[in-house]
Amino acid sequence: MAELSTVARPYAEAVFKLCPDAGTSQHWSDTLAFLEGVLNDAQLASVIGNPKVTHQALLGLLGDIGASRLDAEAKQFLAVLAENGRLGLLTPIRSQFEALRREREGVLDAQIESAFALTDAQVKTLVQGLETRFKRGIRPTVQVDAALIGGVKLSVGDVVIDGSVRGRLDRMEAALKS
Repeated sequence: MAELSTVARPYAEAVFKLCPDAGTSQHWSDTLAFLEGVLNDAQLASVIGNPKVTHQALLGLLGDIGASRLDAEAKQFLAVLAENGRLGLLTPIRSQFEALRREREGVLDAQIESAFALTDAQVKTLVQGLETRFKRGIRPTVQVDAALIGGVKLSVGDVVIDGSVRGRLDRMEAALKS
């Protein structure tokens, strides 16, 4: 999987360089999401993988599908991907583009897992604490996971803060075994 992200990185960075401001980065974000949806369609995937279909025919088909949604830059981007046989990399390209975009905006994604549903006030309090700790904006995603038994588990990038009962029990078990 790391190999795909390595190959996708230059394409994501090239698209990101086309975005001098938040408006154009949102436009490209929407365009990449649209293209990802189109290229992940099962029927179109069989056409993309067919060696009998030329790059020009494929680009014509994609241009027809996205006629109202794709501008000249997006069509050129598709042409580069098709010529280099990289249409299958659109998902990692989009993922890396979104990471670059969030970094520019100073926003981190936070995964908040709780044993029970959290109120908006509780989520707001957790987000404020994370913003203070990381000195950046936080975009939370909240999930309920009954396996935690109680408490919350927070994940921001590589940092995991496990304040769940399940986490404490696991740490206690590990301590007793050693």
